[in-house]
Amino acid sequence: MEQSIALRELQVERKHIIIELRENDRGRFLKITEEAHGRRNSVIIPSTGLDEFEACLDEVLTEGEGAGEQ
Repeated sequence: MEQSIALRELQVERKHIIIELRENDRGRFLKITEEAHGRRNSVIIPSTGLDEFEACLDEVLTEGEGAGEQ
């Protein structure tokens, strides 16, 4: 059975985004869910990959800032 440890929600234009840190019998994971136009899509990242995911996200955002993107 899954349980939520932490949850944040945000609205970006017409998209509702939910970021959850969850846990089940296999361990912790980050679940990012996008709801838009009546559809829901999720990405699951196991806790073992969260540091690498955060580093990659930071790199992409930093690179985008350098290119004048936001």
